[in-house]
Amino acid sequence: MKNIQKTFLLIITISFLSCNSITKDSVEISKSEIKKYENIFKNLEEYLTKEDGKLWNHQLYGPLLFVNQDNRIIIANEKDTEGILTKSGEIYTGILPNEINIANTAFDWNGKRWTMVMLPLPKDYNDRLNLLIHELFHGIQPEIGFANLYQKSCNHLDKLDGRIYLKLELEALKKALATNNEIQQNEHIKNALLFREYRYQLFPNAKENENLLELNEGLAEYTGTALSDRNDKELKAHFIQSIEKLYEKSTFVRSFAYRTIPVYGYYMKQKEGNWNLKISESTNLTDYITCFFNISIPENLKDSIFQIRDRYNYAQINDFETERDRKQKELLAKLDEKFQENPTLVIPLQNMNISYNPSNLIPYRDLGTVYPNLRITDNWGILTVEKGALVDKNWGKVIVSEPIKITDKIIEGDGWKLELNNDWKLTKIKKNYTLKQK
Repeated sequence: MKNIQKTFLLIITISFLSCNSITKDSVEISKSEIKKYENIFKNLEEYLTKEDGKLWNHQLYGPLLFVNQDNRIIIANEKDTEGILTKSGEIYTGILPNEINIANTAFDWNGKRWTMVMLPLPKDYNDRLNLLIHELFHGIQPEIGFANLYQKSCNHLDKLDGRIYLKLELEALKKALATNNEIQQNEHIKNALLFREYRYQLFPNAKENENLLELNEGLAEYTGTALSDRNDKELKAHFIQSIEKLYEKSTFVRSFAYRTIPVYGYYMKQKEGNWNLKISESTNLTDYITCFFNISIPENLKDSIFQIRDRYNYAQINDFETERDRKQKELLAKLDEKFQENPTLVIPLQNMNISYNPSNLIPYRDLGTVYPNLRITDNWGILTVEKGALVDKNWGKVIVSEPIKITDKIIEGDGWKLELNNDWKLTKIKKNYTLKQK
């Protein structure tokens, strides 16, 4: 598999530092902004110092930088090894190089492994703490045994039954969160896992594919919520609210893991505080959780599912998802026209770095995934897309619509722009286009 760095972002409109002047060599920001970020870094470091690395037997605080999407200004908690960042008070500032995508992620840059978080930060203290600690977890993943995680498609969660039985699982978890009766909680957790197991029977590859994302984003979000400084009541309310917000998203294929593992982890933590230390990158979390709660899967699971699903709003969920499925079929017909019937530009992926919005992905048949918004840097240059690009399922190529404006340096199409490096050129093969090195 190609050496691909995949980073994920939420598309946010940002306005801050509007009065700052930016030059090639320096960044000037106001004293009030310097003080603001000094306090954020200081408070976060003090909070995690008190935590003392107990959750993962490893200190979470480390090199951290915030980035403004509008002007690529960096606000960092420490200097880099190459001297790119300039000290301003107790923070460090600079400009993020254009070839690095802006995203909530962990990445290696100028001699250090950094955690990058996009500005603006959440205003709510607990939400901000949740986000920063989630991302700091990604920074320490290689050091605590999660260095070799990779991504597989969870496109089954865009199919009718995949969505229905994920929602039923989440509804069962919501009911567990809504009661203080331990017997009822255990019953709802059991039913949630039965819905999950039934989903895996319907989609044979789903168990492995979901597990990879839950090990990556699920454990990160568990870490963020567990250390978010919310009390028990606030934490339960947060979990319920986050599940409700998931339902508002256009797709679940990447976002589901942020809702599942934190809730299961919350209940496991009540019984065994260090359960997560028994997890490795080879663990199947579903098997672990099922065993942890001593759940037995019925021999005739389908019958059991049909007996319990009405307790979790099945009729309402089924009606909503059936209508959505009808609309998705109409959307797929339009994508067929764009990516298969009309001329396209097919771009090879060699050394890709990608950032995108994980909440609006569109699984496209068995060919790959359509990303409505993305930015890719690769050997050939920089591709920015606002109206959809198809990345094939093997991460070997990205496809956009036909070029309509072509120069030596800039190629543009409907909703996309390609900034081409000097040693690459556009080539037409029959009705389609591709890129080749000169």
